[in-house]
Amino acid sequence: MQDTSRHPVGRPLSACLTAQVGSHDKWALLRDLTIAAEDFGLGHRPLSVLKALLSFWPERELPGTPGGAIVFPSNRALSERLSGMPESTLRRHLAALTARGIIHRHDSANGKRFARRAGSEIGVAFGFDLSPLARAASALERAVTEATLRRERIAVLRARLGMLRQRLLETGAPEELLEAARLLLRRKCSEDVLSAIVSRLEAELPTQAPDDIPALTVSDPAPLSASNTQNERHIQESDRSYSDSESAQQPKVPPVVGAGPAEKDTRLTVPMIAETCREYRAFFPEAPKGWHELVAISQRLAPMMGIEPPVLHEAQRIMGPERAAATLLCLLERHAQIRKPGAYLRRLTQMAQRGSFSVFSLLSALSRRPDAGNCQLTI
Repeated sequence: MQDTSRHPVGRPLSACLTAQVGSHDKWALLRDLTIAAEDFGLGHRPLSVLKALLSFWPERELPGTPGGAIVFPSNRALSERLSGMPESTLRRHLAALTARGIIHRHDSANGKRFARRAGSEIGVAFGFDLSPLARAASALERAVTEATLRRERIAVLRARLGMLRQRLLETGAPEELLEAARLLLRRKCSEDVLSAIVSRLEAELPTQAPDDIPALTVSDPAPLSASNTQNERHIQESDRSYSDSESAQQPKVPPVVGAGPAEKDTRLTVPMIAETCREYRAFFPEAPKGWHELVAISQRLAPMMGIEPPVLHEAQRIMGPERAAATLLCLLERHAQIRKPGAYLRRLTQMAQRGSFSVFSLLSALSRRPDAGNCQLTI
């Protein structure tokens, strides 16, 4: 007994044909085949050719009787209906539709496509038989159901992948794994590939149980605290957080009024920063005269380094504009070693929010470089 409930990619439609014989809406069949086109190894161009063939059938209902739905347009007529598709391309797509069992060729002795009438009816016709598409209506319905479920599962996996990557940005996971996850989120991947990368990301969270990761389900709305005749007031925070490392699943952090405890060192001065950090002089030769000029320089350097404005604004809000500017100049000194300055600055901002980051310590480390006279950090 042959199993026709699953359709491997590129499986001929003739392998899914059942004993069903009847008439079906040709445009509904085309819609179902378009949804499940990946299962049959079809692209949009062969589907466009099939749509043109269906347009030559005069009725909306497509019969399933073998040889009962033959159309016989010439290649020139098909090319005109396909907005001038070259005949070589047209023949290639017709061959693909025939190989997949979606249409059958009913050729004449000389290979021409034509019809002979007997009175008011067509006695014999030579061309493309569209009846296999009607006979596969039930198989197409199953393929559509499976394709829809597969797309929903892929959407869930992609959402879960984004959530796990966001959490691992805060725990210091391997950068190669995070980069692979980011690239997969920008591409169209199969369900197996997404499942594998999600499993790898979950393995990088040893301190969190799987139950701690919220399921992607819709919860019931919370009841209002007042009666039904009153409206709840919506209070919107004017100071929004633009850091993409914060998500709805994480607990809210109270707003930071100033810098963390590690940032209360008054020894941090503009001359010290200008003497230690020298890479900025390639863009701004004159030394900054005060904090306001140093902040302005950092704001102009941020887009050159690939740091997005929301990340810089969040660093200025947590660290303060002066210390954020000093941190940015320190990152510029190590620009050859840092692959993603934006993610690095976001990580330092999170450390500063917990009070475990000091700009003075970063400057001290830079001042102890092997060659202090050279602005390039040796590796």
